Amino acid sequence: MSRDIGELLRIMAALRDPKAGCPWDVEQNFDTIAPYTIEEAYEVADAIDRRDFAGLRDELGDLLLQVVFHARMAEEAGHFRFDDVVEAICDKMTRRHPHVFPDDNGNLLNVADSEAQTSAWEEHKRRERAAGGESDASALAGVSRGLPEWQRALKLQKRASRVGFDWQSPGPVLDKLHEELDEVRHELAAARARRASPTRLAMCYSSGSISRASPASTIRRRCVAPTRSSSAVSGAWRRWRSPMARRCRRRAFRNRRPTGTGPRPRTRRASFRSRDTGTG
Repeated sequence: MSRDIGELLRIMAALRDPKAGCPWDVEQNFDTIAPYTIEEAYEVADAIDRRDFAGLRDELGDLLLQVVFHARMAEEAGHFRFDDVVEAICDKMTRRHPHVFPDDNGNLLNVADSEAQTSAWEEHKRRERAAGGESDASALAGVSRGLPEWQRALKLQKRASRVGFDWQSPGPVLDKLHEELDEVRHELAAARARRASPTRLAMCYSSGSISRASPASTIRRRCVAPTRSSSAVSGAWRRWRSPMARRCRRRAFRNRRPTGTGPRPRTRRASFRSRDTGTG
């Protein structure tokens, strides 16, 4: 049986009913639900990364629930309704695609390619920010502070590159990374960990620049195009996690003993590497 969005809206309204609803759902607010919204977005990305399309279907439903949850709380507070959310995004997509949707006079804007469309999209956003009272007209304006730091750094770098602030090859970026790393070592050796924090930030920024340094570089092909740089980090994490998980399982197996027995006899401990890189 096919269900439309109205069914989900009714379910959420019932869950949020102060008298007959779910106590947990009733207690939630924008601040407590926001982390779940972010988590569900990451789970959508994870399902895509794993090409788990059955899982993607479920994860998209979970993410849609988050939208409905926030819209319901906003309606209860008198801010807006779910219909307003739909109307706003429909209006935005129509307004920002004048090459697809004609204006009131039936005219279509000519856009040469996707790059030209991206520039036009950013210009639309800039005008919208200005109309909304945004005073920052720089190339870095409009980058969300709610983004994870790594993604925010990459987006800021991309914006800065539009006005000529960018490295043209990986070499100078690696030199800068080594410079920042040496500063971190110096601060840590001098027991000035707090002072090392800004240097660590600069080091992370430089690390992100490596994947953007040259369109033709191997690093860029592997880390950025066609995937995001964060996907490369995720891939590195998976490569580390798989062998580490096997080591942990082997260690847990070796530490097992039948219940009710006495303490294990003390044996000579081998090094971590020798114990965990062998077979068995």
